[in-house]
Amino acid sequence: MQIFSLEQSKLAYRVDFIFYSITSILMATFLITLSPSEQFLKTITFVLTGLLSWTLIEYVLHRFVLHGVRPFSTWHQEHHQRPTALICTPTILSAMLIFGLVFLPTLVIADLWRASSLTLGLLTGYLLYTITHHATHHWRANYAWLLRRKRWHAVHHHPSKKISHFGVTNAFWDKIFGSDSN
Repeated sequence: MQIFSLEQSKLAYRVDFIFYSITSILMATFLITLSPSEQFLKTITFVLTGLLSWTLIEYVLHRFVLHGVRPFSTWHQEHHQRPTALICTPTILSAMLIFGLVFLPTLVIADLWRASSLTLGLLTGYLLYTITHHATHHWRANYAWLLRRKRWHAVHHHPSKKISHFGVTNAFWDKIFGSDSN
């Protein structure tokens, strides 16, 4: 199994779902069972902050990195050409980025509970993104929400004038930044 190949094996592709599901469950269990009870409101606030922050991170990464910075834009173009191919960020890379850019800095400026809470929210957002993105390309839309996401993402993959519709899990930031129409 190659760790840094563009197209992943079925096993490597599924590792993202498994790793982030287990990690999110373990972090939530850790916070629920061991964090001080007086930290409950702060814990919930930081989890929600991480989750909501993910939506903006998702938008910015997709719009400005995956569609603007080489070599990422070149790799992402391959996904546009072959949308059902198992192309994704290797789990080891995404985990290192989340650990190094979210958990560690928050741990340094705050404490273990806030770092864990913020990271849990962001990990949960990332997990929801990976599931949603996979679903838009591989699942039948049996629910109205998924049908809307599939249609939204299809516009992104088949733009009539310019690339738009960068949000995968939601349309909020596209509406805020005016990238919700061609």
